[in-house]
Amino acid sequence: MGRNSSTQNAHDTTDFPWWLVLTLSIGAWLGYQIISDDLYSEVFSILYKGIGVTAFVTITAFSLACILGLLLAAAVLSPFLILRQAARFYIEVMRGIPILVLLFYIAFVGAPAIVASINYVFGSWLDSPMRTRDFPLIWRAIIALTLGYSAFIAEVFRAGIQAVSIGQREAAQSLGLSPLNRFIYVTFPQAFRTILPPLGNDFIAMIKDSALVSVLGVADITQLGKIYAAGSFRFMETYNIVAYIYLLVTLLLSLALRRLEKRLRQNQQWGSDN
Repeated sequence: MGRNSSTQNAHDTTDFPWWLVLTLSIGAWLGYQIISDDLYSEVFSILYKGIGVTAFVTITAFSLACILGLLLAAAVLSPFLILRQAARFYIEVMRGIPILVLLFYIAFVGAPAIVASINYVFGSWLDSPMRTRDFPLIWRAIIALTLGYSAFIAEVFRAGIQAVSIGQREAAQSLGLSPLNRFIYVTFPQAFRTILPPLGNDFIAMIKDSALVSVLGVADITQLGKIYAAGSFRFMETYNIVAYIYLLVTLLLSLALRRLEKRLRQNQQWGSDN
C-alpha cells in the first residue's frame, strides 16, 4: 500500500503536463485569431460585454450559496431533530432537480409567487402593485443558482466540519469557548483545508452552469454569442470564442486552485514535521 502511494506521488510530481501544453496551444491559436482576424476580433468585442454579467451572476450566486450552504450544514449537524430533517429534506430535493429545470421553475413559478406575496403583504404601502416583469431576470437566475448550489455546498461544509476530530472541539469546549467561538477559532480553520478543493470545484462548475441563464434572455457571454450567431450565421467563429472565454477563465482558476492546494499541503506538512 505504501509502495503504491509513493509510486503515485512520484507520478504526480514527475509527469510532464502535456494536457496543459495542448490546452495552451489551442488557446494561443484562438488568441492569435482574435488579434489577427477581423471577424474573430468583431465577435470577441461583442462577447466581451457579457463577461461582466457572467462574473456578476457567478460571484453573487456563489457568495449567497456559500452563506445558505453554511447555514444548512449547521442545521444538519444541529442537535435539534426538526432542523436536521428540514435541512436534509431541502438538500436532497435541490440536489435532485437539474439546474436548468430549477431556472425555469424560479423564473416562471417562483418569481410570480414572490411578487404576489409582496403585493399581498406590502400592497397598502406601495404606490402601485408590483408586476412580475418588474422582477429582473438576472435576479431570478441568481436565486435559482443560489438555491441549487447551496445544497451541494452544504454537503461540502458538513463533510469538512465533521473531518475535524471531536477531540479538538471538546478541548475548545473545556476552555470555556462559546459554540460560535469554537467554530470560528477551532473548527472552521481546520476544516478549511478539507473544504477548499471541492468548494473551488463548485465555483468553477457554477461559472460553466451560469451559461444556462442565457435561456432566460440574460445577456451573458452565451446569450450574446447566440444572438450574434443567429444574425450572422458565423456559428463556428462565434462558438469558438464562447468556448475560448469559458476555457480561459476556468483553466486559470483551476491552476490557481491547484497552486493554493499545494501550498496548504506544504504548510500542513511543515507544521506536522515541527
